[in-house]
Amino acid sequence: MYLVISYDISDDKRRTKVHKILKSYGQWMQYSVFECDLSETQYAKLRSRLSKLIKPDQDSIRFYFLCACCKGKVERIGGENLRDETIFFV
Repeated sequence: MYLVISYDISDDKRRTKVHKILKSYGQWMQYSVFECDLSETQYAKLRSRLSKLIKPDQDSIRFYFLCACCKGKVERIGGENLRDETIFFV
């Protein structure tokens, strides 16, 4: 599943931890936005890790699920290139 994840975390320490966790699951696109291509298991683990870390009364994390058709319609102007995560076996 392809997700765009955005966050608004008030505390610097928690924000840094959230950023590091998300960086291990996807590509950092903008200040508080990540794009991730995850399996259901990876998503469940990510969501669990994040929910244990944040303070829901102060912080917000949003998960936007994009279908394969929508993923192909994402347009980008500028920014860093997407990582090629294709694996080849020889």
